[in-house]
Amino acid sequence: MRRTGVIATALVLAGAGLGGVAAAADAAPAAAARATACPTGWGSGAKGGTATGAVPLRNIRTGRHDCYDRMVFDVPGGGRAVGYHVRYVDRLRQSATGHVIPVGGGAVLDVHVGAPSYDPATGTVTYPGRVGRTLPGVNVHGYRTFRDTRFAGSFEGETQVGLGVRARLPFRVQQVSGRLVVDVAHNWTGGR
Repeated sequence: MRRTGVIATALVLAGAGLGGVAAAADAAPAAAARATACPTGWGSGAKGGTATGAVPLRNIRTGRHDCYDRMVFDVPGGGRAVGYHVRYVDRLRQSATGHVIPVGGGAVLDVHVGAPSYDPATGTVTYPGRVGRTLPGVNVHGYRTFRDTRFAGSFEGETQVGLGVRARLPFRVQQVSGRLVVDVAHNWTGGR
């Protein structure tokens, strides 16, 4: 009788071990699916078109996501037609003067948004950026991709910003009602 109890206990423990192995095997594909769930195919080439506008920029903010870091330009009243031009450059050159503005990081995105940082009708400042300085209220410390931000000014109906990133990585630009969104992926593979 004691021998039967020992055999039964051994079988239960063996079954529990197999169940654990099966659960771990089921978890592996789920973890792999989550690891490769990031979008790919954005590319790193220039994106955009005409970047001039008359609706003023109100704010610039950033956020961290699982697959990318995000910069948002708030242009209330701009609708879905906020113009932009975004591209990688060797150095950020201010559009108005051609002066180089140093931007930290392994690569620099030159972002032009079709919204001045002032009200064109009154000249009143609507976004308090200062040329050559980091963006007010934006702290990219601890971001996986973003390294630095620099305000390059407003000139002829557009605002220019330098975005320093870890390396030349894929990015996308989206127009959402009253906002322009720039996402820079954490890597080229689509993995997290």
